[in-house]
Amino acid sequence: MAFIDYYKILGLGKEASQEDIKKAYRKLARKLHPDLNPDDKEAKIKFQQLNEANEVLSDPEKRKKYDEYGENWQHAEQFEQAKRQQRSSHQTGQSSRQEYTGDFDSGDFSDFFESLFGQRAGRSGRAEPRFRGGDYQAELSLSLREAAQTHPRVLTVNGKNIRITIPAGVADGQVIKLAGYGAPGANGGPDGDLYITFTIHPDPVFSRVGDHLHMTKEIDLYTAVLGGEIVLDTLNGQVKLQVSPGTQNNTKVQLKGKGFPVYKKEGSFGNLIVTYQVKIPTNLSEKQKELFREIAKS
Repeated sequence: MAFIDYYKILGLGKEASQEDIKKAYRKLARKLHPDLNPDDKEAKIKFQQLNEANEVLSDPEKRKKYDEYGENWQHAEQFEQAKRQQRSSHQTGQSSRQEYTGDFDSGDFSDFFESLFGQRAGRSGRAEPRFRGGDYQAELSLSLREAAQTHPRVLTVNGKNIRITIPAGVADGQVIKLAGYGAPGANGGPDGDLYITFTIHPDPVFSRVGDHLHMTKEIDLYTAVLGGEIVLDTLNGQVKLQVSPGTQNNTKVQLKGKGFPVYKKEGSFGNLIVTYQVKIPTNLSEKQKELFREIAKS
């Protein structure tokens, strides 16, 4: 995978302050957000790279490692440990390798990385250390109705298209792991993992609580008083529902199995809770008002 220059992504130099990084990120985040660039196929990639750059450079510890080790900053601890072992071996006479202390010139530093990553065999004949690749973080936005259906999706992470199948029933904020889809390992080490966080947008009709759905259904006063049949829209089509005579405002009815699918339990669904909202008639004619007066007297 090509090296990503985090400073270049933010349009900054290495001397940038933390405040400079914060301002640059906020400005570019508003400019590059995929929702504001629906016709730009590269928008998601640019936005993910921007978030990655901000995550590293806004953290002083991560930034320090990045400034020193560049694209290999996630392996900084292993590098430091290897250097300490290198010095220790030299001091105890267990190795005839050159001791690395203080500053490294470019040639020594390259040699050190080559031996560390196995590009050259060590004189001791021992296997060079293997390093696991770093993990990637990604966010995937879905509508409530998309989250209710098992469906394929192509996710672009660091310029690589990954085909995944999203199971019905995923929740807002839920995180799933795709093993081996993170950064490549070093020196034959295993690849990192990809963690996907789901964001579920609110629906204009349904609200979700666990596996249950809630909705409000408006009924007229006459149906509430006399009873009758209404047609209700659910996630799986329309159903007919009988309204009992004398139904009060805010009465709740529950439709079993008409709610949200249960995650990774095929054929299992929550319930749909419907709250009736009785609509009071307005702009009545005098004749209609008189009929209500007669009812009130009786």
